[in-house]
This record gives sequence, structure tokens and C-alpha cells, in this order.
Amino acid sequence: MGALDGKTVVLGVTGGIAAYKSCEVVSRLRKAGAKVHVIMTANACQFVAPLTFETLSNHSCITDTFARPERWEVEHVALAKQADLFVIAPATANIMAKMAHGIADDMLSTTVLATRAPVLLAPAMNTGMWENVATRENLKILLARGVMTIGPEGGYLACGDQGAGRMSEPVQIVERCVELLTAPRDLDGLRVLVTAGPTQEAVDPVRFITNRSSGKMGYAIAEAAARRGAKVTLVTGPVRLNVPAGVEAVSVVTTEDLLSAMLRLCPDQDIVIQAAAPADYRPREVAPQKLKKQGDGSLALQMVPTPDVAKAVGQQKKPGQTLVGFAAETEKLTDHAMEKLDSKNLDMIVANDVTRPGAGFDVDTNIAELITREGREELPLMTKRALADEILSRAMALRKA
Repeated sequence: MGALDGKTVVLGVTGGIAAYKSCEVVSRLRKAGAKVHVIMTANACQFVAPLTFETLSNHSCITDTFARPERWEVEHVALAKQADLFVIAPATANIMAKMAHGIADDMLSTTVLATRAPVLLAPAMNTGMWENVATRENLKILLARGVMTIGPEGGYLACGDQGAGRMSEPVQIVERCVELLTAPRDLDGLRVLVTAGPTQEAVDPVRFITNRSSGKMGYAIAEAAARRGAKVTLVTGPVRLNVPAGVEAVSVVTTEDLLSAMLRLCPDQDIVIQAAAPADYRPREVAPQKLKKQGDGSLALQMVPTPDVAKAVGQQKKPGQTLVGFAAETEKLTDHAMEKLDSKNLDMIVANDVTRPGAGFDVDTNIAELITREGREELPLMTKRALADEILSRAMALRKA
């Protein structure tokens, strides 16, 4: 029995050098038990012969909107309806632009416009194209509509450039397909609020105090919660991440902003997961003009505490509400985490020692200890995506206890 037995994946292949990697995507999907139908653009056929995909998928490869079908049906509509998941790999800037603006001028763009299945893009293009404002705006439009992405990765590109734009590896794409097609829907009907990223406290008009939080953990939790059926609100500090598909984002900058948003939004939530890293202190006064070096060049700032957001949320906790906090520590991990569990009225706290390899800031993995009033469990090194699901599963178990 394969993980994808009974599932149908429609794979769109566009005209990029990474098209050859899509052959392995088809092979791996078939081995996982999925039925795979491939649609190629005309440009994709310049990189890989349709016969290759036909052999690997055991189905005819669709390349022409007006080709006579093997049996009478409106083929783009038929494939759109059959798909449990629609994947485009590689996804060029061109197909992303077409999707964003509803252009349907070939078989692939027509079919993806007609589908109601979840759509996953694996972008692949030159770094300049990926970073171009037009591509970024198109991506925002697609994400807001619920389209999901994987990658692109950074590295050496076929054009000779180095930077973001390389398509994710086939094994990663297929793992994501399995994840999407087999995810439980145990959060259906629940409202989940997740915080992520740092806050910034101004020193003067050009400087601020912050921390090294990348927001990756909170964004992974928000994405996982949405995938599992929740209505998700993501309260996010300043980060360089795309808001996950199907997630409503509320942007904040300072810890005061975060507090205001949380006090306003939390009463309506079933689960609140506070993965953000708000600043603990701010300058007492913000200089109205840029501070200049004077005398010996030293600068003294008088710092005052910022509001304790997690404590304020805990004080207004509603019956039946589940609160999860985070503790990023450098020493006495369990002791400090348990103190926070009690003082902030949490149901669970996710503690991690940021000095351990693979568990620090701005990495894709974590090593966490999950602590409740009933006990503690140390988890092994895992991706933040995997940890996100573990946290959500434990939160659901607490709600049922």
C-alpha cells in the first residue's frame, strides 16, 4: 500500500531547464501509489520529450489544447475535476503571471484555472526574475488565493548566477505532495492564532533594537494549521517570509503593536500559539533625529521593559481556550520554561536551547522540549514543519483531555 493510493495528481511542466527533474517527480509519485497525469507546455517539450512522461506516468501526456482526445470529453475540465492535487513543477514566472491574472491560453493554464483542487507550485527561474517586483506581486496574489509553493532554493543556477531560483528537489516536492494529500483535517472549524517573528523598538528614526528571530517556526505552525483545516490568523513581526496560503496576516512592528493586536484578536480564538519573539526592552525615549557620534563615540541608552504580551493574554484566557507559549533559552531550559508555563497561564510551552546545533535562529530545524503540567517530552532534531505538526497534535490532545 502506497501513501497516495487512490489519489490523482495532475502535474504541469513548464519551459524551464528544471523540467528534467519533473521526470523524477512523476516516478516518485507513481511509487507512492498516485495516478499521475502530465500536462506540458509547448516550451517544456523543448526540454523533455512527452514520451518520457508518458512512459513514466503510463498515461498520455497532454500538450495540445485542440488535440483530439482518446475518448470524448472536454479534456481540460475532466483533468481539472480528477485532480486531488495540482502540481506545477517547474513553475516559471510566465505561468505564475498567467495564473495571477486569469489568462488561459494553453492546456496547462486552462486546466489549472478550471480546477478546484489544491494547487502547489515549485517555482524555478533566474534570480533576477524571481526577485522582480512583477513576480513578487503575482506571488502575493496567488498566495492570497490559497495557492501553495515549495521553494525555490538558493544555489548555483543553470544560467551561471548564484541565488534563489533553483527548483526544489523531486524528493522534497513529493514529500510535500504526500503531506498535503494525507494531512488530517482535525482542526476543521477551529480558530487558531499564531504569532511569529521579532518586534522592533526604535532608537531613532533610522535605528532599532530587535533580535534574531526569523519567524520560520511561527510561519510553519500557521501553514500546518491551515492545512489541517483551521481558520488561521498570523500576527507577524517584520520578516522576509511569504504568508502561507489560506492564512490571514496581521502585521505588527513593536511589542506594543503586538499587545494591542493580541488583546483585540485573542478572545475569538480557540487555540493561541505564541511563537513570536517580542523585545523585552525598549529605549525609554526615541530620539527625534538620527543620533550622531559625539566625544569618545560611546552611546548610553536607558532601557525600560516592554509589556509582557504572553502574560496579558494568559490573564484574559477564556474557558476552553488553549494557550501555547515558547521559551528560547540559553541555560536552565526546563526550569525557565516551567516558570513561564505557570506565570503566563499557559497549557503548554515549547522550550528550545538556541545554543544547540540545529536549534537556533534562522534555521529550518529545531530541537524542542514540550512541557505541560502533566509532564515533559524532549523531541529529537526535526524540521520546523514537522515540529509544527507535533505542536498542533499536542494542543489538540490537551483540548480533548
